[in-house]
Amino acid sequence: MAILRSEEIREMDREELQKKLDELKAEYARYISKSAAAGIHENPGKMREIRRTIARVLTIMNEK
Repeated sequence: MAILRSEEIREMDREELQKKLDELKAEYARYISKSAAAGIHENPGKMREIRRTIARVLTIMNEK
């Protein structure tokens, strides 16, 4: 998953934002389940970036 900037997110319409949000949440859930099974985080920086991107998408959705 590529990093989404705020400008890119603002250009999307509501349906695209919802689709992207679902994809990000699914990807984050995969990372969580992997780390729970292994007992250690594989890539904590990537998990953090996904969480922040989810927050960006939700913030911009609420602005619209």
